[in-house]
Formats: sequence, structure tokens, C-alpha cells
Amino acid sequence: MMFRIERDVLAEAVAWTARSLPARPSVPVLAGMRLEVTDGGRLKLSGFDYEVSAEVTLEPQSGEAGVVLVSGRLLAEITRALPAQPVDFVVDGAKAVVTCGSARFTLLTMPVEDYPSLPAMPPAAGRVGSDVFASAVGQVAVAAGKDDTLPMLTGVRMEIEGDTVTLAATDRYRLAVRELKWQPGQPDFSAIAMIPGRTLADAAKALGSTGAEVEIALSSAGGTGEGMIGFSSAGRRSTTRLLDPEFPKYRSLLPTEFSARADLSTSAFVEAVKRVALVAERNTPVRLAFRGGEVVLEAGTGDEAQAVEVLPVDFDGDDINIAFNHQFLLEGLGAIDSDVARLQMTTSTKPAILTGGKPMEDGGTPDYRYLIMPIRLSS
Repeated sequence: MMFRIERDVLAEAVAWTARSLPARPSVPVLAGMRLEVTDGGRLKLSGFDYEVSAEVTLEPQSGEAGVVLVSGRLLAEITRALPAQPVDFVVDGAKAVVTCGSARFTLLTMPVEDYPSLPAMPPAAGRVGSDVFASAVGQVAVAAGKDDTLPMLTGVRMEIEGDTVTLAATDRYRLAVRELKWQPGQPDFSAIAMIPGRTLADAAKALGSTGAEVEIALSSAGGTGEGMIGFSSAGRRSTTRLLDPEFPKYRSLLPTEFSARADLSTSAFVEAVKRVALVAERNTPVRLAFRGGEVVLEAGTGDEAQAVEVLPVDFDGDDINIAFNHQFLLEGLGAIDSDVARLQMTTSTKPAILTGGKPMEDGGTPDYRYLIMPIRLSS
């Protein structure tokens, strides 16, 4: 087995495939990357850990059919460091030789017969623009939980109803919801899937750079938790097993009436929160006091370091003092796609909603909402 291919093409494909490889594989072969030159002359790179699979198909300049398994992370490091010249990959017995310019690497191969077969892609369900998909997933995934002991909070819930996809994630302290349009294969298509948040974020980010549409494929396992979802675009495909579909009834958590509304410059708000938060301990809040046309940001108390900053604000409603975890607030501000951030509040102890400040001409609901729980202020 051998092939020749441009260094940049190979390095990008290897890096993308290596993202799915486990850091601590349960068996050694799962750390491997499978490289196959098909009888048709195509090069396929793939990785699989029984949960997540990734495969990319390339057109090498030349090749001889065959299959080999080598360390995926090592191959990624090598290809990233190679000079910008064509790469020759040749299997010689139990070794694989990578040559590029004057650089030459010899890798040990792994038993390819012990490597699991990649799962087949589920049936195609529809398509969505890669940039829209990557943006939407990025906005929601920030709110997914990181605690693996609560798996239902580490996922992103995907609800599909006709031409509308709703993504939602929560870690109990904030909730992100994003609606987007897509092109379903069937106009009355309906489905619910709970996707591991970290895996979905990685897949969306990687496929978002292809510039093509992303095809979403979904198995019909219903509520068993044994289903699978797949994503493919521009010769790349990935699959992941779904989580149990149990998820909080999040729509009832989203307030619809507010006593105060504040519109601020997103960039100015972000920079001010970052500065004030410099004196905030990890779990201490940033306090916001809205009065008329300004908001006072404060952090630190008593004998500790303190910070205060004042920003102009377009404010409507009752004066309010409210406090938030500064990291959660910054992640929400980083996710809205608008120059103006709109913060809607009810009281200092009830959830606030952060959205982009774009005017809703028809009084409708913004396509992205970030609910954040305030931290109770000590009296």
C-alpha cells in the first residue's frame, strides 16, 4: 500500500480525523488511525472508539490499494511538522515510511484486523448550511454541562419539526436555546435527539470550515437512547451515539414578561465585565446596578480588592440590582451575534434573558436566547 499527496491536504485531513481518537483508549488499537487506498484510487482516513467515528475521503496524486493502521496522534504531529512538499506514504512490512522533502519518518504499524468496523451512516434526514450550523451549535454548546456524572446535562437537545431545528443545552445555571431553518428530506419530518455536547461542538466546528452544506443523518431508534446521528460535508463524515433523550422541560423556564430591559454595546460590556472580574474570586459574582441611563459594574467586597466601572445603557423599566457569575455572563455575551446585547430582567433573584439587541419588527421571539440564573446578593 502506498500513496502520494500534497502535505497541506494530508495534514488537514489527519488532524480532523485525529480529533475523534480517545486520549486514553480502552484497547491500544483504538489509538490507531486507519488509512486505506481503495481499488478506485481514493484515500480514506478513519478513526473510531465505539462511540464516535470520523472518516475523510481524499483524492491522492497516485496510490496502490491497501490498508494500514498507525498511531493517529503521532501521524498528526508528523504531518503538521512536514515541509510544504508532496508526501509519500509507503508500507514496508510491519512499518510505514513517511517521506516529505528531506524528512523521513518510520512508524510501527498496528494489527488492522483487530480494528473495529466503522458504523454505517444512518438515513439522511436533511441539510443545513455549514456556517449556520457551526454558529448555532457554538451558541448553544457553551451552556452544556461538563459533569459526566450528570450525562443528560452534558448533551445538546436537537428537536426537529418540519423545516425548524431547535437546539437547547443547560447545566442548571444557564440555558441556551437557538432556532434555525434547514432543508428536511421530508416536509413533515419530526425527531428528537440528545447529542453529546463536546462531540457535537467539535463536529460542527470542523465541518463549518468546509463551506459546503452539512447533511444530517439520524437513526430512528426513538427514545431508546441507542440511536445514532451522523454529519457529512465535503468528503468528511462523522457519527456519534446518542444520549438518553431525558432533558428538563426547558420551555417552561424561559420567562416571557420582564420588569426591566437594558441594551448595551456588546463589545463595551464584555470588556467592562472582564476588567471588573479581575478582582473577583472564582465563585464571587459581578454585581450590576441599573439606574436610568447607566449601569454600575462592581466586584470585590470588604477588605478584598475592589473594582467599579460605569457604562452608558439604553434602559427601560424599574431600577434593579442583580449579580451574575462573570464567566457565565461572558460566555453568553460571546455567543450572541449582535453589536448590541439586550438583557431582560424581572427581579434580582429570577432568571434573566440575554439576547442580541436586534429589533423584532413583528414582536416575535429572537432566534437565540441565553437564560442566566442570578446569584443572590447578601443583604
